[in-house]
Amino acid sequence: MSSICLIDTSIFLEFLNIPNFNQNREAVMQEFRDYIELGCTFLLPMATILETGNHIAQNGDGGMRRKSAENFVEAVKKAFAGEIPWSPTEFPQTTEILEWIDQFPDLAGRNKAPNKQEGTSFGDLSIIEEFHKACKRFSMSEVFIWSLDQDLKNYHQPPR
Repeated sequence: MSSICLIDTSIFLEFLNIPNFNQNREAVMQEFRDYIELGCTFLLPMATILETGNHIAQNGDGGMRRKSAENFVEAVKKAFAGEIPWSPTEFPQTTEILEWIDQFPDLAGRNKAPNKQEGTSFGDLSIIEEFHKACKRFSMSEVFIWSLDQDLKNYHQPPR
């Protein structure tokens, strides 16, 4: 079975070539080609879609935001239609969120790394929970979060 790759916001912004969020585009696109060659299955968490839309709406002038938003809409629609190599995950059900939401205050209040003065965002928490769900669902497969954020890169289940 192929590896399961959850795409983080930092990577999706690079895919979409969003100005001010595309400094690593060349390396990300090369990694993407490598992952495709290895037969990875790509999942696009709902939090990634929501966070990417937020970054676009807060970035640059109206013209740049509109052009970026149009590219975003096209990519997300293609994902839902199965026309590109990543599939969106489902919105979590209320019962799922209630299982893990109580972790958020501690994660938000604790620095996520010794060199970072920030906690884990709610979006990242939901991506981490998607990772755990994928690990259970694909227990024999490699599962990882593809991110430029070192903290999220650490989420990796090796193949068994």
